[in-house]
Amino acid sequence: MRLSQMLWVTLREVPADAELPSHQLLVRAGYIRRIANGIYTYLPLMWRVLQKIGQIVREEMNRSGAQECLLPQLQPAELWQESGRWDTYTKAEGIMFYLTDRSGRDMGLGPTHEEVITAVARDMIRSYRQLPLHLYQMQTKFRDEIRPRFGLMRGREFIMKDGYSFHSSEESLQETYRIMDQCYSNILRRCGLEFRAVEADSGAIGGSGSQEFMILAEAGEDQVLYTADGKYAANSEKAISYPSEPIESSFRELAKVATPNTTTIEDLCSLLAIDPTQVVKQIIYQAVLDNGKTLLIIISIRGDQIVNEVKLHNEVVKIAPAYGGKTILSLKVADSEMVQQWQVKPLPIGYIAPNLADDFIDRQSHIIPQFLRLADRTVESLQNFVTGSNEVGFHLTGANWGKDFSLPQVVDIRLAQAGDRAVHDPSQVIKSARGIEVGHIFQLGTKYSQAMGATFTNEKGEETPLIMGCYGLGVSRLAQAAVEQSHDQNGIIWHVAIAPYSVIIAVPNVGNPDQMRIAEDLYEKLQNAQIDVLLDDRDERAGVKFKDADLVGIPYRIVTGKSIAQGEVEIYTRKTGKTENVPIDRVVEWLTTTIGAALCL
Repeated sequence: MRLSQMLWVTLREVPADAELPSHQLLVRAGYIRRIANGIYTYLPLMWRVLQKIGQIVREEMNRSGAQECLLPQLQPAELWQESGRWDTYTKAEGIMFYLTDRSGRDMGLGPTHEEVITAVARDMIRSYRQLPLHLYQMQTKFRDEIRPRFGLMRGREFIMKDGYSFHSSEESLQETYRIMDQCYSNILRRCGLEFRAVEADSGAIGGSGSQEFMILAEAGEDQVLYTADGKYAANSEKAISYPSEPIESSFRELAKVATPNTTTIEDLCSLLAIDPTQVVKQIIYQAVLDNGKTLLIIISIRGDQIVNEVKLHNEVVKIAPAYGGKTILSLKVADSEMVQQWQVKPLPIGYIAPNLADDFIDRQSHIIPQFLRLADRTVESLQNFVTGSNEVGFHLTGANWGKDFSLPQVVDIRLAQAGDRAVHDPSQVIKSARGIEVGHIFQLGTKYSQAMGATFTNEKGEETPLIMGCYGLGVSRLAQAAVEQSHDQNGIIWHVAIAPYSVIIAVPNVGNPDQMRIAEDLYEKLQNAQIDVLLDDRDERAGVKFKDADLVGIPYRIVTGKSIAQGEVEIYTRKTGKTENVPIDRVVEWLTTTIGAALCL
């Protein structure tokens, strides 16, 4: 491709709406253009990147034994109602674009395709002899993000590879799950990315277990917790660990002490000269169930710990059926505005004890009249601790479970943090890194097949639900994550495997017939050698061409400058910044060998 003929415009100024370096660079270098909030056009350079990533994905997926198909983007609500996720996606999480067609039927634009593929399997799979089966697709997905941001990282329209497998046994599912773990690792390695596979929460997709693939980058939205021995890595939403040991309390008897103006743990510890590990704090959450009921939750957790709201959400979902619900529409810390809607008398905020009376709750039809009380494991073994007294200005010291307070239901709802001790080996200290999630694989089990009646006949002639797996990979997100991981002050640094072009030929002076002749000859020979090449034949200064080449991030730049007088050209490597003079008649060989070596890494 000749740059003079390409739809390509670069920007010198940083776009005002672009926060991440990768977002800024993709806009500045002419890869994407914003059409609306969270919606982007993939310009020719970007489309080539996406095609190259897509080809790697297809090669590895096909090698794994999966079959490619294409599922409809427009999906009937009935399928989602069968699985029980219609309200979750349209109301609770609110991420599905949905509409009513001219016949009055509710429809949704697919944010994911579990329901559709399960309906296909229900219609087509009859016997264990057809299993295992693994189908995948690569297409546009739609999600109505609350706050689209960071370019392709969190858009409302994006390209995704999603795959679904069907099995007759858990052992078969585990085998495909292992194969996909290796498949995704192969894809990311071939794309030249530094990544880490981590344990993850399954979220709204569901299932018994899942694993995320994180591209390591400082700007990543996700926190990855891991150990140096390489034996543990998890998203912070899922991570488990041992917290630091609590400092022994010096209080020996229960006492009520005046603690004015101590609504924070920091103020309380300063006044009483104690450590936060000696404190049991109470936090009130408000959950709205899918049946319209409001559930109030008192969390007891150690003073130095933070509630992991993903873990809390999962625990409350388990409990929801006891209150007539199936799922949660919202879960939030009860702020002053929320409290005003259900309190009968002023809550002693900052001084709440584990036994706060239920009579603080107004008797309204939609509000469950008893608190759900949960305790994190960090408080279970505390003795002689400090906690609230349910009276403003006073705390209790020397309190104990089983004597002064009943221990609530104990669950793991703390947020694991860097510096904690590893569960698999307490001598290992948990470390932290930032990551961008680009892939997620799930062991779904029978969640969807059971709900939607997708069954098969096993070897004994029994009809049983299909066992499922689910495997997603964000193709457009991966492209931007690669830029976030690999760039410098001059622009993008693409790995040659996913660069839009492997080589750019920069002609310093297009008016010089020798420079143009050699450039044209190399351009033709590189094309014949199946090397993707750009010819910068624009009538621009050499400095402009070099800056643009760096900005766009093409891996190798050939310069047909002064060195052609000695029968050589300069080849500049974008990643290393090194320049090498190569004889003109050896350029194709040099690039073929160099690119081949890079692709084998």
